[in-house]
Amino acid sequence: MIFIHYPKCGTCRKARKWLDDNGISYEARDIKEENPTACELKEWYGKSGLPMRKFFNTSGALYREMGLKDKLGTMSDDEMVELLATNGMLVKRPIAVDGEKVLVGFKESEWEETWNKLK
Repeated sequence: MIFIHYPKCGTCRKARKWLDDNGISYEARDIKEENPTACELKEWYGKSGLPMRKFFNTSGALYREMGLKDKLGTMSDDEMVELLATNGMLVKRPIAVDGEKVLVGFKESEWEETWNKLK
């Protein structure tokens, strides 16, 4: 499993603790140090079943500064992917990727249901 996170993010710390507490091994990747590539984002988008908009960190300062709330509606999925690939702080986190499963954000019940088999 790849665990993409931002170390200063409280939700990411909760998710990491959950993985550790449940004995699930992972490779941690700091989203600010190693931003997801456009290719990775396209792959994760396809596997997640989520709309591309869900990959944006809507509570982030950069999202607000760029006025993306109003701009996303006029952008194609490819344009959104390219924008997300420019700066990890635009990407919602944490992201957990294991084979065919991709979870964006941390909802303990969702993670429990999805990763329970890894215990």
